[in-house]
Amino acid sequence: MSEIDRPFEGRRPTETFPIVQRQGIRFTRRVTYGFLHFLTEMGKRAYFMRDIGRAFGEPRTYVPETIRQMRGIGVESIPLTVIVASFIGGVIALQTRYQLFPGVQLSIIGLSVRLMQVLELGPLLTGLVLTGRVGARMTAEIGTMRVTEQIDALETLSYDPYAFLVVPRLLAALVMLPALVVLADTMGLLSGYVVAVYATDVTKQEFIEGVRLGFGVFQVVYSLLKATLFGGAIAFICSYEGYVTEAGAEGVGRSTAKAVVFTSVAILVLDTLTAALFAPYLQT
Repeated sequence: MSEIDRPFEGRRPTETFPIVQRQGIRFTRRVTYGFLHFLTEMGKRAYFMRDIGRAFGEPRTYVPETIRQMRGIGVESIPLTVIVASFIGGVIALQTRYQLFPGVQLSIIGLSVRLMQVLELGPLLTGLVLTGRVGARMTAEIGTMRVTEQIDALETLSYDPYAFLVVPRLLAALVMLPALVVLADTMGLLSGYVVAVYATDVTKQEFIEGVRLGFGVFQVVYSLLKATLFGGAIAFICSYEGYVTEAGAEGVGRSTAKAVVFTSVAILVLDTLTAALFAPYLQT
């Protein structure tokens, strides 16, 4: 029996129908199988989220581990965050300056750096970069514990594996991602300032005037909101993929690759939805 026919076990196999009908039946069953598989995966993640909520009732288990995870997720990611944000801010300043038409006010460079760094590239690139560094590490750690039966050992010792493994990573990501995005936004603006002033003909006053132009507090809140959503997506998806890892070392590698891909797509989707919902309020 083929994989497509497996959910329809007990019914007539596709190969027994007349040839002219098989393609239509195979297509219908393929769509139905895909929909059922999607619902099954969503259900598993819903149960996983329920168990995380229950694990919040054990602070003595997850609080000490959360501090350690904050160091691994946040403090150890500072150099990478600074490097990425600094180069991005400088590139924005250079590209903007040399794409301007003659007669355009040069203060637009400071405005462009602030808008692109704070509203979009700061949180987005930080989230995507940390997906590869932090998310892959989460999945590999939890996945290795799963295939080596360490999670089963925790349950035997009356430890809730969700409170010990998942909740600390989720809390740490929710706290440290916004902090890293603040650092990324700051370094992006500073590098943009240095490049614009010392590598082009933009003056300090023009750049600072552009940065201040149309600035609103909600723009910072918007950037931090994105960072919080991205941090939650990284911790949840990567922890789940690690927790359900199977088939030994090969399964750990497969789960890690799947977690990075799924998390990257989720970040892009969240970025689009956030922009669609809140972009009209950025200038109010």
